[in-house]
Amino acid sequence: MQLDERKKKILQAIIRNYLETGEPVGSRTISKYTDLNLSSATIRNEMSDLEEMGYILQPHTSAGRIPSDKGYRFYVDAMMEEKDREIEEIKEVYLEKEDKMDLLLKQVAKVLAQNTNYATMISAPQYHRNKLKFIQLSRVDEHQILAVIVVEGNVIKNHLISVDEGLSDETLLKLNILLNTNLNGLTLEEINLGTIAVLKQQAGIHGDIVSEVLDAVAEAIRADEDLEIYTSGTNNIFKYPELADNQKASELITTFEEKQSLGTLVQETLADENNTGIQVYIGNESPIQSMRDCSVVTATYELDEGMKGTIGIIGPKRMDYDKVIGTLKTMMHQLDDLYKKK
Repeated sequence: MQLDERKKKILQAIIRNYLETGEPVGSRTISKYTDLNLSSATIRNEMSDLEEMGYILQPHTSAGRIPSDKGYRFYVDAMMEEKDREIEEIKEVYLEKEDKMDLLLKQVAKVLAQNTNYATMISAPQYHRNKLKFIQLSRVDEHQILAVIVVEGNVIKNHLISVDEGLSDETLLKLNILLNTNLNGLTLEEINLGTIAVLKQQAGIHGDIVSEVLDAVAEAIRADEDLEIYTSGTNNIFKYPELADNQKASELITTFEEKQSLGTLVQETLADENNTGIQVYIGNESPIQSMRDCSVVTATYELDEGMKGTIGIIGPKRMDYDKVIGTLKTMMHQLDDLYKKK
C-alpha cells in the first residue's frame, strides 16, 4: 500500500499535533486540523491504514494515535527535502539576481562618471532591520548539527554546532518547530531577553544549542561586513588643478582603490534610516580625511523595503551642484525601475 497525498496530509497533521500537545491524536482532531474536508469516519479508515503500514501507533485501546519511528522518519525526510528544495531555489534566484545587480551597479558608476566628469561610487544594497525567515537544523553526524539560517533578502548563512551526543529526529524536529514558531518574522531588535529566556526554558537540556543558534541568527542578520562598493572615473580627479597635486591625488586614488574609507561614508549615509534624499559634504564636513579638499554628494537609494545602498559623486568644491544633484535624483528613480525588471 502506497502513501497517497491524503494519507501524507493526515500523517503530517497527526505528527504536528502530537509534537505540539504530546497527547495521542484522534480522528475528530484531525478533521478540524486538515483542509481535506473529510468526515471523522473516513479519517479513521485512513488512520487504520497508516497504523497497518507502521507509520502510527495506538498506545492503548480507544486512545488516539501517536507517530512511530517510521512515521517520524517520513515526516523528517519530507520536511528536509522541502526545505532543501526551498533553499536551493532561493540560492538560484539570489545568485542570478546578484550577478545582474553586480553588472548593473558597475554600469551605473561608469555612466555617472561619464555624465558628470567626477569620480563616482555606488554600494551594493544592504538589508537593514533584517527579519528572520526560517531556521533549519539538520544532523551532519553524531557530534555536529548544521543550522541553515535564511534572513530577509534570502541571505543564507550556514553554521555548524557541536553537540556532546547525537540528537534524535524527534528532538531535532521539536527544536526546529520551537525556533521557527517563536522567531520567524522577527528583527534582531525584536528578539529580546524575554524571548530568549522562554526559548531556552522550553528547550530544556538543549538550551545551549538554542543559544548558539541565536548567536548565529544575530551574525546572519548583521551580515554587512561583505559590503561591495563599485567605483569609476577616478582619473577625472586629475582634470581639476586643485585636486591634481601629487599628494592629494595619490591619497584620493588610494581611497578609491582600498575602499575601506568609502565603506565608512556608506555606513554614515545609511545610518539615518529615514534618509532617502541627498546629502552634501563640503570640504571639512566630509567623514573621509582624504576628501577634505573635495565636495562629496551622496544619495540613498532604496530598491525594496529595507534594501538600501549609497551613490556618491566626488569632485572639487566648485563642482556643478545643480547638475550633480539632478543626476543623482534621476539615477535613484532609474535604479528602482531597472531593479524591478531584473
